[in-house]
Amino acid sequence: MKVRFNENAELVNKVKEGLERSGGYCPCRLEKIEDNKCICKEFREQIKDPEFEGYCHCMLYYKSLGDE
Repeated sequence: MKVRFNENAELVNKVKEGLERSGGYCPCRLEKIEDNKCICKEFREQIKDPEFEGYCHCMLYYKSLGDE
C-alpha cells in the first residue's frame, strides 16, 4: 500500500493553493470542520480499508494497493 500525490501536477498545485487559502481544509468541502482537514477523515478511513484503491475526494492523493 502506498499513498502518493496525483500525477497531474497542475491539479496538485490548484488543490494545494486551495488548502492554503482555506487554512488546511479540503477546498472541495463546504464545511470547515475537523473531519475536512487535509488529509480528510473520509480518505484516512479509505487508507485503512485494505480493499480500497483510488483517489481522495479532491483528487490530491492516490492510494495504490501495490508497491508502485
